[in-house]
Amino acid sequence: MAHEDVESLNGVSFQAEGTFPVRRTLPQEVPVAMVYDGTTLAVMMASPQDVLDFAYGFALSEGIVSSLEQIERHEIASHTLGIEARFWLREDRRDALKRRRRTMAGPVGCGLCGIESLEQAVRKLPVIQSTEPTFSHLDIATATDSLSRQQPLYRLTGATHGAGFMRPGEGVILVREDVGRHNALDKVIGALASEKIQASTGALVLTSRLSVELVQKCAMAGCSTLIAVSAPTAHAQQIAQTVGITLVAFARGGGFDVYSHPDRIKVELRDVP
Repeated sequence: MAHEDVESLNGVSFQAEGTFPVRRTLPQEVPVAMVYDGTTLAVMMASPQDVLDFAYGFALSEGIVSSLEQIERHEIASHTLGIEARFWLREDRRDALKRRRRTMAGPVGCGLCGIESLEQAVRKLPVIQSTEPTFSHLDIATATDSLSRQQPLYRLTGATHGAGFMRPGEGVILVREDVGRHNALDKVIGALASEKIQASTGALVLTSRLSVELVQKCAMAGCSTLIAVSAPTAHAQQIAQTVGITLVAFARGGGFDVYSHPDRIKVELRDVP
């Protein structure tokens, strides 16, 4: 069976002017199981569109595979209760699968639910050495506005996150949406890999705060710059500094803050002492 992206429901709106009947369009949220070689690695609540991108991105950002060529075959199976993304891996990736084994059945987009040790929560990440690409002030200042203009599900429901990929001088060229911020980012990472676009050629743009898991996924994707409309956590900033990611927060209204590796942004810092 197919799962619809949205559903319209009747409700009651309580306002200062009085009480009114209202009909709202709400996003769907379904369990999506990531099944690799017959083992369910994760079950997450997610939006039912772009599930293949989601599964690709999850496999890449969690280190299950390092390229889509390591996936021998796949299928997406819809059930009454949810969706299964089934993948069969190349034999040499079996050990990686065991290392990243999870039993996740938690809140929307919860990147740490079900991990089996504290060591897994602070995993080793690749360090990004290149200082490229570089971005102009305008690239960064307009990134989240460009992303928001390409979020039809959010405009319809007001209840989804967006993630996008932005290239210098081109704006946001690829967007995915989901009820979970981690899920939206995985969908973009998966879509980039599927379309053979190197994440190292641009920046990832998010509508959420910047948590540790989002920085980890950015590093695993090989992307040097992460831009968000809200704040980072202190730990996320520390990891970004360590692994070489330019971390941009509060990117809205034409301004932004940079918390690590500002050398990738060509801005006149005349007001900074």
